[in-house]
Amino acid sequence: MKVTYTELKGKKEAGYGVTRWANAQEINQSLKELTSQPIYSVTEEAYKDICENYYDKQCAKSKAITAEAKKYIPGGVQHNLAFNKPFPMCIVKAEGAYMYDLDGNKYIDFLQAGGPTILGSNYPAVQEEAIKLIKECGPVTGLFHEAELLIAKEIHECMPNVEKFRMLGSGTESVMGAIRVARCATKKKRIIKIGGAYHGWSDQMVYGTKVPGTRQFLESYGIPNGTFSVIDEVRPNDPQMLEDYLKYNAACRGGTAAVIVEPVGPESGTRPVDFDYNTKVRALCDKYGALLIFDEVVTGFRVGVGGAQGLFNVVPDLTIFGKIVAGGYPAAGGIGGKAKYVDLLAAGVAGGAKKAYVGGTLAANPLSAMAGYVAIKEIKKNDACVKAGLAGNRLTDGLVDLIKKHDLPYVAYNQGSIVHLECTGAMSYDFSSKCILSLLGVLKKKDSIMVRKEAMEHMGAAYMSHGIVTLAGSRLYTSMADTDEIIDEALNRFDDVFSLVKKRTKVDTLQLAEYKLKKAQQYPAGPKRDKKIKKAEKLMEKGKKEQAAADAAAAASKK
Repeated sequence: MKVTYTELKGKKEAGYGVTRWANAQEINQSLKELTSQPIYSVTEEAYKDICENYYDKQCAKSKAITAEAKKYIPGGVQHNLAFNKPFPMCIVKAEGAYMYDLDGNKYIDFLQAGGPTILGSNYPAVQEEAIKLIKECGPVTGLFHEAELLIAKEIHECMPNVEKFRMLGSGTESVMGAIRVARCATKKKRIIKIGGAYHGWSDQMVYGTKVPGTRQFLESYGIPNGTFSVIDEVRPNDPQMLEDYLKYNAACRGGTAAVIVEPVGPESGTRPVDFDYNTKVRALCDKYGALLIFDEVVTGFRVGVGGAQGLFNVVPDLTIFGKIVAGGYPAAGGIGGKAKYVDLLAAGVAGGAKKAYVGGTLAANPLSAMAGYVAIKEIKKNDACVKAGLAGNRLTDGLVDLIKKHDLPYVAYNQGSIVHLECTGAMSYDFSSKCILSLLGVLKKKDSIMVRKEAMEHMGAAYMSHGIVTLAGSRLYTSMADTDEIIDEALNRFDDVFSLVKKRTKVDTLQLAEYKLKKAQQYPAGPKRDKKIKKAEKLMEKGKKEQAAADAAAAASKK
């Protein structure tokens, strides 16, 4: 895998952890090639051994408590990041670069709560202020607290384009509020999002989530189709397609209210963009009278103290905050931006036709506001973004070396402290098209995507059994707490996992058949189940023959 980086001069000195930018075209091409490769995952024997000798024996308490939890909690856990194979881990302690489970196992923590703890988990200075506030005030009063002003002023100081800031309870509801504001401001309805981007789980925004071009056909069960009637999806890193939609909307649909982007690329940079992409989006929004919304839930105070808008030197009209904005504490979210737009948010009972109503019992609670304020101050004081970003560079470069050492088709790259390790290509499909017929590709590849997703989860399980916590086996967040020694130890563990990977000779029909059989067996007894099982078994026989032929050909070539 060849990935070329461009050095970003002066960014480190300005407090940014992104000191180099990967060539998006090279990465996207490598990711595309990965989806056409066989699935390289830990062998079945290795995965079975991991389940029996690590999870069953060394994580017995986690297994027992999460099994009991299934009686009372859907799936056994409350948080979507906790649905790990073969079963969720019960974590009892998080500190700095490490976390500890109920059985006493210690892990290097590259999850960092999904991104918010760039200082490292349970950072003492933030913890102390949180404890002090709880003792004096309690976590929530429903009335004004000084911390609300402190965090708003601090964010403005770091990001001058955020003239005003309204703190809310999550990134999801902040996106909902920003879209309402955009429609109030422009008197237009349509919203354009980038395919594959994650902007929370509100009804409108699951359109084209995670995999570009999937429209409403991947994550939208339970949502009426009419909900998506004013949502458009465009291909990542494709300004021309964006302009085509903006032009069409202006001519035939009453215009576009806003374009919303994750500035480092969809799904936190899983599909990276060119460094000048956001500049082009800004120009197009100005040309067609649409607001530009930056979703900085992940990038805000992680790529740098000035956020992605400072990194790219692009001024959005509205900015979405989350995660770090509460310092790793609950109720993290908010909308910031130009005063004339943020002022359109209704405050208290100040509703009406010209205001966008938002609310929330826990929005801007004293605990979250104070934790966020202190965290941002500590990030600045300790140069946390730079330290975490350099750790991300070291981890990425080490992973690239290991991929080459083990001769694997994996793709590793980073945007500072956001590190991507794509092993199966489960997140790398793209069905973007203006043509509705492209949906046939989604339907055709859906099972293949799920097979790759399962393989990705097996890799994640293997990482955890070797003392490394990742986000779904494909993303890693570094923090200020990650010293060179910790990164190097992590790389040793990745080396051990990669040695368990099976090198396949062809695209694995057998794996697809096994997945389809497992899926068919979950159907209620009856003719439909029997038919699906028979079909899966037929595919399995085909897969066995293909694999045998491929193995024979590979053996012959070695002679």
